[in-house]
Formats: sequence, structure tokens, C-alpha cells
Amino acid sequence: MSQPENILVRGVNWLGDAVMTTPALQRLREAKPSARITLLTTDKLADLWEGQPYLDEVMTFNKDEGVAGISRRLRKKKFTASIAFPNSIRSAMEMWLARIPQRVGLKSSGRSLLLSQAMDLPAGAQMMRKRSDDEIKRLIEDNAKPEVFPTSSHQAHHYLHLVTALGASAKPIAPRIVVSDWAMDSVRGRFGIDAGEDHPWFGLNPGAEYGPAKRWPAENFIEAANDLQRRTGCRWLIFGAKADHELAAAIARGIQTTSAVNLAGKTTLRELVAALKLCRLLISNDTGPTHLAAAVGAPVVVPYGSTSPELTGPFFCANSKIVRFQTPCAPCFLPTCPVDFRCMKKISADMVVEAAMEIYNATKKP
Repeated sequence: MSQPENILVRGVNWLGDAVMTTPALQRLREAKPSARITLLTTDKLADLWEGQPYLDEVMTFNKDEGVAGISRRLRKKKFTASIAFPNSIRSAMEMWLARIPQRVGLKSSGRSLLLSQAMDLPAGAQMMRKRSDDEIKRLIEDNAKPEVFPTSSHQAHHYLHLVTALGASAKPIAPRIVVSDWAMDSVRGRFGIDAGEDHPWFGLNPGAEYGPAKRWPAENFIEAANDLQRRTGCRWLIFGAKADHELAAAIARGIQTTSAVNLAGKTTLRELVAALKLCRLLISNDTGPTHLAAAVGAPVVVPYGSTSPELTGPFFCANSKIVRFQTPCAPCFLPTCPVDFRCMKKISADMVVEAAMEIYNATKKP
């Protein structure tokens, strides 16, 4: 009798990127219904993966655990194949030291020899490249056309491409994170979030860990929130990390209603997942909760400036709207704008409200 397939997937370390791997994980499960699929992930993302139907097991590591220790644990599992989603030497080294026979990952300098199958990017794909300050100033002076990336450049396509090595389809499919009824009831009870169809809950996510260049101005969030509240009677959940608490509090004070709940820094990852699912709409910068909201089925509106929706936008999600003002220097992929932040400042509250009302009316229950 042949040995059953025992597959390791080395997960990525950031929330948004992790959600973008779920189409590939779904396709892998579809191709390998009888295989045992284990995800190796950082412990800070462990709650994200609990109960997901495309995984059999989740292994975690912490930031202090070295490659050798992780590899020893992996070796005991006797995996028959592995895929590294991160494009790092460390992830390839973990699989190589664990003596996994089939080791799949993207080809790159310094790690290809550690892989049994080093794959090129999908055909036509381009990688993100940060622009220099001088390049940005020159593009503005020349009034250059904004750069647009091919569809195959989206990060989700890279992950889908990798699982084809194990016989899975690369056909796009929407990200999916399953939320349990228990988690939904728990977050409702803890934060007092009732159902209230007459006054639906909308969400705001004004932070972005990468840097201020990704952040739509706080005063624009406030203006859009007040306009949408007048139009729809909505109430607001404001999301963010601990570092965003004061920003979220300032926005809550600016919203002309007593029904703005500041959740920044107060939720666990499991609670964040459930609270986002309760939102009838989320307005968010290009950051992890944007992808998470789309994956649990919440409509999202995203102001884009320094980054590219062709690379990191909500993937294959019908209920999403991208709002941007085309500028010669965008996307620059820099954490801080070296000029005048025109890419975000030119996105008005009216533009976001228009997109939000369009998607809300399209998804509203009759």
C-alpha cells in the first residue's frame, strides 16, 4: 500500500498575506481530498486558522524559535511534500532540514538549491519595487502615466501557482475564512453588538501598520462616516491595533452619533474575524483587516494610494470597491510619502461615500 500524502504548507507571517493564501489552500484541498494538510504558521496568526475546513492541522512557532528547532519538530511528522508560501531562505531551510522529499517554492537567489522544485513566477507577473525619492520627483515633473501591473502579478496568483506543483488548479477563487456561530455570539455579547437591521453596523479601519503613506486622512474617515450615517442610519465599529487606539478614539469623537464603538486594541484575532463578519460594510486602508473582511463576506471599500490593487487588492471578491486618484508617482510602495501625499489627499470623502452607497445598495436585503 502506498504511503498516504502528508503535506506541509509553510504559511506567511502577515495577516493580509495569510488571507491571500486561502484560495491556494482551498485549491490544494480540492486536488488532495484524502491528503493530510498541515499549515505551519506564526503563533500570532493561530486563531485565524482554527476550524478552517481546508486544513487538518495547524502547527505554530514563536518569534524566538530557531530554524533548527522548527525543523526537528517537522521531521517527526514525516511529511511527503511541502510548499513554502514565503519567498524567504528561512522557509526553504526549514523544509530542507526537515528532510521533506518534495520541497516547492518560488525561485530566488540563495534558496533555490534548498528546494526540490524551484518555480518561476506566473507568466507575465511583476514584483513590487519601491521607488526612490528622486524617481518620484521625476515622475511628477514629467507627469508620467501611473504604473499598472498585470493581473498575474497579484500575490494570490503567486500562491495559486505554487500549489499547481502538487496537481492543484490555479483558477482564481475568492478567499474564504470560516467563522463559527460560537465566535459570532461571543463577540456580540462582549461588545454589545446587536443585530439591528434598521441601524446596521458599518466598520472603519483607519490604521495601517506598514506606514502613514497607506492611511487615508482621519478627517476624511470622519466626513465619510457622518455622511453615511445620515443616509443609512448605520452605527460604527472602529477597528485597529493597540497603536491605533488614539486615532480610532479621535474618529469616534468626530462621528456625530453615540453609536461609534472603538474596538482598536481590544479584540483578539478571533474576535476581529467575527466582528468584521457582523459589518454590512467596511471602509479600510490597504491592510490586513481589509482582506479578512472580504474573506468573511463583508463588502469593503478601499482608498488606494501608495500601493497597487493589482498586487494586493481584495482578490476575486465581487463585493469590493477600489477608490483611487491616479497620480504619476503611485504606486511608490513607500511607508512614508516623500512629497505631498497627493495620492490619498485627492481621494475625497464624497468619492468613498459614493462607492460605499453603491455597494451597500447592491448588497442590502430587500
